[in-house]
Amino acid sequence: MTALPGRTWSVESPAGAPDGFPSPGRFAHLHPDDGACLMEAAALLASGRFTDSPDGTHPALAALARVVDDSVGDGARYALWPLAADLADAHPSGRDYAPLLVGAVVDAARPVRPSSRPLARYGRACRRRAERVTHASAGGAAARIADLLWWRGPGRRHLEHALRVLCAAPDAEQRLSGLLRQAVAQAREYPDEQVRGREVPCNR
Repeated sequence: MTALPGRTWSVESPAGAPDGFPSPGRFAHLHPDDGACLMEAAALLASGRFTDSPDGTHPALAALARVVDDSVGDGARYALWPLAADLADAHPSGRDYAPLLVGAVVDAARPVRPSSRPLARYGRACRRRAERVTHASAGGAAARIADLLWWRGPGRRHLEHALRVLCAAPDAEQRLSGLLRQAVAQAREYPDEQVRGREVPCNR
């Protein structure tokens, strides 16, 4: 059970949510009365806004959560509901976070399709980018634009390809649910920029 800082309640289950809180559902919704996907629930917890792309969640992690929520059955969706509280405040600031996350999803897909050359290529590309930006300057408009272009271009394509492979697996629901739980836990444990600055000399 997880509570947001400054809040007196947690999202433990749909039944344990506050009065009027929407119930879990697939895809995007026009109004909370129609239900909420996992990211819409996270947005309500974070700011009260009803959107599936809340500012408090890293875009790559939100993209993963949306696909998982849309792809699993009702039982798994309800079991993932407590993650909404952690997703509401999961926005690692390190430049290597997005390629590391996408690379982890690609790696999770490779056992499903071990002979896939695109997956092998995407995994290498993510690792190279993560290594490159880890030691690069974190500030400035140029860095922000470069990271945005990577995420909206090859990063998103790599993620979507890997997720299509995972969704086609016989045990897709188990794989996807475990992957999202792991991704959320890692995002919450991701060190802040000051700590990362002291860790740069370490080998990755």
